[in-house]
Amino acid sequence: MNPFINLGIRHDIVNAISELGFENPTPIQEQSIPVLLTGSNDFVGLAQTGTGKTAAFGLPLLELLDFEENHPQALVLCPTRELCLQITNDIKNYAKKMNNVNVVAVYGGASIQDQLRQIKRGVQIVVATPGRMLDIINRKAIDFSQVKFVVLDEADEMLNMGFQEDIDSILSTTPDEKKTWLFSATMPSEVRRIAKKYMTDPFELTMGEKNTGNVNIDHEYYVVRARDKYAAFKRIVDNNPEIFGIVFCRTKIETQEIAEALIKDGYNADSLHGDLSQQQRDKVMKRYRERSLQLLIATDVAARGIDVNDVTHVINYSLPDEIENYTHRSGRTARAGKTGVSIAIINSKELGKIRQIERTIGKKFVKGEIPTGFDVCEKQLFALVHKVHNVTVNEAQIEQYIPRIMDEFKDLDKEEVIKRFASLEFNRFLDYYKNAPDLNAPADDFRREGERGERGTRDAGGKSEYTRLFINLGSVDEFNRGDLLGYICNNSKISGRTVGKIDVKGVYSFFEVNNGDVDQVMNNFKGVEFKGREVRIEISGEGTSTSRSGGGDRREGGYQRREGGGGYNRDRNNGGEKREGGFNRDRNKSAGGGGFRDFSGKPREDRPERRRRF
Repeated sequence: MNPFINLGIRHDIVNAISELGFENPTPIQEQSIPVLLTGSNDFVGLAQTGTGKTAAFGLPLLELLDFEENHPQALVLCPTRELCLQITNDIKNYAKKMNNVNVVAVYGGASIQDQLRQIKRGVQIVVATPGRMLDIINRKAIDFSQVKFVVLDEADEMLNMGFQEDIDSILSTTPDEKKTWLFSATMPSEVRRIAKKYMTDPFELTMGEKNTGNVNIDHEYYVVRARDKYAAFKRIVDNNPEIFGIVFCRTKIETQEIAEALIKDGYNADSLHGDLSQQQRDKVMKRYRERSLQLLIATDVAARGIDVNDVTHVINYSLPDEIENYTHRSGRTARAGKTGVSIAIINSKELGKIRQIERTIGKKFVKGEIPTGFDVCEKQLFALVHKVHNVTVNEAQIEQYIPRIMDEFKDLDKEEVIKRFASLEFNRFLDYYKNAPDLNAPADDFRREGERGERGTRDAGGKSEYTRLFINLGSVDEFNRGDLLGYICNNSKISGRTVGKIDVKGVYSFFEVNNGDVDQVMNNFKGVEFKGREVRIEISGEGTSTSRSGGGDRREGGYQRREGGGGYNRDRNNGGEKREGGFNRDRNKSAGGGGFRDFSGKPREDRPERRRRF
């Protein structure tokens, strides 16, 4: 008998989930389903991604709703369209042996008219992203006056993405007596506040310690020099021949550049970021789910809600700005009780961030060594041998070709045939990794880094390689660090990789650029306006700034809220994703070792890596 019966789930639903492969409930399901089936409590469930939260609330909803009635009785809010579609499909699959269960997915990037038609035909469960749901409510096209249950899934992500006001507006249209179920991977103060605002004495369930990582994930970090980062990343990938992973980058630009370089170097890779249309995103995700892609290169926002089974590795090509985001990144692997590896590729300046993450997730990172060229070749050779040994032979189809194959090999003995098959793939890696250098950062880098502190990278003469600049835009204009990076690069036509630390203040900000790019930044910002006022760039001095933009005195008032220019644009048609710059650039990448080139043609591997803080 399926153990879900003992939790109170009826036979037709249990039969459906048994066909889906549900054999035993996960801990979050086992603990939450009996509580939610009573229908009498508000509920807060804290559990990592991949632990089965959709079934934890989806199965009780199917038990508690009246499917003879064709009006909205349950609303599920989630942060992204991918998660919206996943939840919708999962609930439909759980209900496939039930009658008249209507579940509608409401999300940006798809036809709103189609969604309105589905709602009009009758719906009991609405699964939605906040932006598109608010659009439909504002059209007065849906009535939530009889909603009994509201589920806030991935609540911390929705708040991180700036949906607080939308959630308030949506929930104001639902009855006060409804029950609210909140599920989250972490419990920052913002989530605690939302629970206090919308719930009355909720039942709280925590699986593991709050904000900790999945115990089935091994965490590793590799320390490399900035110029060797891409080459080290490729070597890690090559050392794991069966890798099926997600690679996280900080910005759309970096995401696109890494994906294009990998494709050029012969890897099955593609990118996923906010500039893609819904059709493009669906195409990429279809290829990834079908495993025709080996590596998915993604931003944090784009990857939220991705639920793909058997992801073996998560690789942090760039560490996230917010420590909590590391938990969400690593949670893409080791789902449903499986194991996985989360890898961070860092420079010596980022060791402090690793220690912060360790304290947050409650697990130690293991310091790894970038494998040598010989190690990679050996790993690839035996992966090939293993694949040949275990390949399924279609006897019926290949039999007609055997005589010709044997004739071709008649002058070779068994040992020679084996050597040649192995060499087909092995020779490629031997050629590539011949005389491969050691990519691990030398121990002196750690000492020098400690001596340098926060002063930044310096050249052999002790002179800083960066210049600190002032810009008269800040958080009051709704810029965050990612937005400002995109705005600077878009207007000054420099690569994001040459930008150093960015410090966003209220009405102004500071940012660092490579010394060789200062004049280009200054010149290209001449005459640029933002919301009707001149944008000024100045070199930041000790208490003074030498203006080179020709602007007047520094103005700290009269700022208006920003509506464009590459900042935070919550597009109702794209699920409310953060815009990370919103511009495309021509990119010229070198063929070997993965070093990128900027517009001057100089290999970017020679340039210091952008330095950012949490």
